[in-house]
Amino acid sequence: MNTFRKFFGHLHTVTRHRHIVIKNCARAGILWQGIKHDLSKYSPTEFVPGVKYYTGDRSPNEGERRDIGYSKAWIHHKGRNKHHYEYWQDIDLETKSYKYYPMPYRYLAEMFCDRIAASKVYRGKEYKDNDPLNYFNRGHAKAMMDSETARDLEELLSMLAEKGEKQTFKYLKQEIKRRKKDER
Repeated sequence: MNTFRKFFGHLHTVTRHRHIVIKNCARAGILWQGIKHDLSKYSPTEFVPGVKYYTGDRSPNEGERRDIGYSKAWIHHKGRNKHHYEYWQDIDLETKSYKYYPMPYRYLAEMFCDRIAASKVYRGKEYKDNDPLNYFNRGHAKAMMDSETARDLEELLSMLAEKGEKQTFKYLKQEIKRRKKDER
């Protein structure tokens, strides 16, 4: 694939993904987060490798990892976007090992919106409401995040798989409002 096609293919994928996240975040009552979602993907640090490793059917970060052993774009991305559970990891001073911290619920909600959008972009017409849950269950994310965060995300993904988007977003919007009141 030539550079021109990779450039516009990657631009289209990132922008389409963001638009789905914005729509999902609006449905969840966190529109401003949706508008700010993944803006770092347009930075040179993330966009240039995104074009170089673009295939159209998976994250370009995988190609960068294969090529140089890690993904500079991913390291940049996860450190700037609070909807990634990796943002909420740090070294425990006592144990000298990674400790996982709970995500504030509004960022967990954005992560949920993000996972739906990613599944829709990569699965296309084959997308089903259980795809984000299946992806979560196949991966190792549950073991790499705070247990409360993992439980809440799995609950939302399971609700999506069982009850669909309309009911899940209605619940999510109410839950965000409820938790916001509790924080005051």
